[in-house]
Amino acid sequence: MSIFLEKRAQSSRLLSALAPLLAIILALLMGAIIIALSGTNPWEAYREMFVGAFGSGYALSETMVKTIPLILCSLGVGIAFRATLWNIGAEGQLYMGAFAAGGIALAFPQGQGWWLIPLMVLASLVGGALWGLIPGLLKAKLNVNEIITSLLLNYVAILWFQYWIYGPWKDPLGYGFPYTAPFGEGAWLPTLAGTRIHLGLAFAVLAALFLYFLLKSTRVGYEIRIIGENPQAARYAGMNIPGAILLVFAISGGLAGLAGMGEISGVIHRLQPAISPGFGYTAIIIAWLARFNPWLTIAVSFLFGGLLVGGYSLRAFGLSDSLVLILQGLILFLLLGGDILTRYRLRWKGGRA
Repeated sequence: MSIFLEKRAQSSRLLSALAPLLAIILALLMGAIIIALSGTNPWEAYREMFVGAFGSGYALSETMVKTIPLILCSLGVGIAFRATLWNIGAEGQLYMGAFAAGGIALAFPQGQGWWLIPLMVLASLVGGALWGLIPGLLKAKLNVNEIITSLLLNYVAILWFQYWIYGPWKDPLGYGFPYTAPFGEGAWLPTLAGTRIHLGLAFAVLAALFLYFLLKSTRVGYEIRIIGENPQAARYAGMNIPGAILLVFAISGGLAGLAGMGEISGVIHRLQPAISPGFGYTAIIIAWLARFNPWLTIAVSFLFGGLLVGGYSLRAFGLSDSLVLILQGLILFLLLGGDILTRYRLRWKGGRA
């Protein structure tokens, strides 16, 4: 007896809406099995994660700190995915945005002018956008697969970033540690009193507002949606598909670059070899769960920010916080499987679905 996939005549909206929720529930159940096999009560572990992420004012503030770069990176990959352009390079674009903004901060170590933060913001947008345009150009002009190019460019960006920290920008007063000199306070993003929540949160909300307006109320946004839904119809209508590809990759990379600026200016206040625990990769899962909706992206990013912060609490049980990465992988795997089953059905040859 053979099993095959048969395309549904019409996708179920209910199944499509429930797929992300079911993916999360099933991932948590699978994670519970892994926790139980390690000798820990899954309920107690999940409870500790929840309290560690949302159980106090400090926990909530730390969750928001992690949420900010997740929102920006997820918005960036989300608009690319909306146009059926698979930008897997948000991690590298984040690093290049941080590199450009950090270069400005290091060039003006005593800078106190009002212009320094805006200049760093602009530099991060440009740095991320230019890095995003590389796979965009290759896709638009040569039809090179953007998944491969954007993914591989992540490693190039991170190694380039680290070269400057271990080399030309290494702090001569840092006792050999691979850090740059601390930024002057004029290069620090303002924070909410008593917390580490920084101005990047406002950037993230404004970015969501910008993308919502762009996609819903402009001709460019309409073309992006049509290209993503039906490229053949867009081509027949005479839309400038190469131009749209370049624009989408520039916006996508720019937002990820801005996330990098927020991390170094709002949290770390210097450059160091690792500034991201994988925000750019987590953003892929968040964008899918949010169905590329800017406002849902904020909500899902907050939940994943809590997952990252809550993961540190697992150490109290002798568990590694890498369990969070396992949960993220399970969510993505199950979400993709759910998406397939909303568009196709399993059939047994000679039997019913």
